[in-house]
Amino acid sequence: MGMHPLPGSERAVTDGSTVVGCCDPAEIIEAVVMLRRQDEQQFQQIVRRIETGTAGAMPISRDELEQRFGASAADIAKLKAFAAQQGLDVVRENPAARTVVLRGTVAQFQSAFAVELQHYEHHSIGRYRGRTGAISVPDELNGVVTAVLGLDNRPQARPHFRIRPPFRPARAEPAVSFTPLQLASLYRFPQGDGGGECIGIIELGGGYRTSDLTAYFSSLGVKAPKVVPVAVDQAGNDPTGDPNGPDGEVTLDIEIAGAIAPGSTLAVYFASNSDAGFVDAVSRAVHDTTHKPSVVSISWGAPESTWTEQSMQAMNDVLQSAAAVGVTVCAAAGDSGSSDGVGDGRDHVDFPASSPYVLACGGTSVEVAGQAIAREVVWNDGANGGATGGGVSVTFALPAWQEGLSAAGAHGGKTPLARRGVPDVAADASPATGYDVLIGGQNTVVGGTSAVAPLWAALIARINAAKGQPAGFVNAKLYKAAGVCNDITQGNNGSYAAVSGWDACTGLGSPDGSKVAAAL
Repeated sequence: MGMHPLPGSERAVTDGSTVVGCCDPAEIIEAVVMLRRQDEQQFQQIVRRIETGTAGAMPISRDELEQRFGASAADIAKLKAFAAQQGLDVVRENPAARTVVLRGTVAQFQSAFAVELQHYEHHSIGRYRGRTGAISVPDELNGVVTAVLGLDNRPQARPHFRIRPPFRPARAEPAVSFTPLQLASLYRFPQGDGGGECIGIIELGGGYRTSDLTAYFSSLGVKAPKVVPVAVDQAGNDPTGDPNGPDGEVTLDIEIAGAIAPGSTLAVYFASNSDAGFVDAVSRAVHDTTHKPSVVSISWGAPESTWTEQSMQAMNDVLQSAAAVGVTVCAAAGDSGSSDGVGDGRDHVDFPASSPYVLACGGTSVEVAGQAIAREVVWNDGANGGATGGGVSVTFALPAWQEGLSAAGAHGGKTPLARRGVPDVAADASPATGYDVLIGGQNTVVGGTSAVAPLWAALIARINAAKGQPAGFVNAKLYKAAGVCNDITQGNNGSYAAVSGWDACTGLGSPDGSKVAAAL
């Protein structure tokens, strides 16, 4: 049996990691295997028409996606036969999502995919199971399998939220805060409660307490939305009691989206924080025929440089499917400025925000006079206070709707975009002008671009409910429509500056909700 390296599956040792021992060969683990699409060429033509905003381009149904572009029965049978030969069990198969989850021992997976799994220790991410080199597949699966995720379980993403610190940020103005409803009003969101829609929310750890949500929505005088936890693989709603950990992210996302669109169902997809968990959670939301989210909010991400090519391609593949079935995906652009926290002296953008199939959400800081925004600038509170992510992808090609745009440098000069620019839009994200939320029984003020993703998702849910059909992939429409966002022209995120028009700090700007609704 010949073995073939899986393209893009190569892993190197993460800087600062040391091997602490071999994995127990009898330990039971799971892996998510992704298979090729049927009729890839036809699918790409449909996506291309939607992505470029071609007149008359319509999304397809989830059923049609499965029938025409899911994994073929023959490909699934080949993988299952191989799994049986290797003693691996099939836990779950989803032809629409083109995923098969396998379970077996470390020894069985090492033999099946020609890898060596070891335990590593890292000063900041802790202990994890990892591998180096490529994953290999046998002759009969060469070209059939596109990714094998989860053999390596290092944390893939971080939540993009910041609790307001006790220190004073580097600004003269006193710190203020807003409820999500106040921000929806300041941003002129159209009336409505998102009734009948479902907002999918992706979470990689932690959980929410119903008591927090009940008290919070009651304090706002808002009907509590229906919140449905959806367990992905081995994860579920599991609050830790630490508001500074993932609980803060989970609760923040639900409270912002739920306050603005309380008539919507909030389906919260809980997965483990690994590349397999992240990709599978987004896939479950996009292909969910029970709750059918029309918009998905993602507040987690990591620099492009920390993803393997196969994981990134697998995620981007799922995001393409979202565009094809008319699901809008909003993703936080990151909270660590133009470096995205990498620390190598270079600029980086966050993924999945850098995918051309998502609405990437950057951050601003707002000043309010009366019932209106008096001034809005790029969110940059200095090294400790955080700053909006934004910049230029090294992975994704320039989308048609960004052609002709330039990224303005913080020290002058403009560089024409040669690749995907991030973000697309923005909204309030500074902890100094943050969101009033309730986490772990405590009233807390939170910022970060992870607040912007559910804010935009709730706006889209209101628009979808009023229109009676999903807005779907919105980027092409937003870039074509002049003046639907409040243009941010002051501030920088490190390497990039805000200027008139699109920029690599705040994208097209913050929402003028009524104008956005009209444009969509």
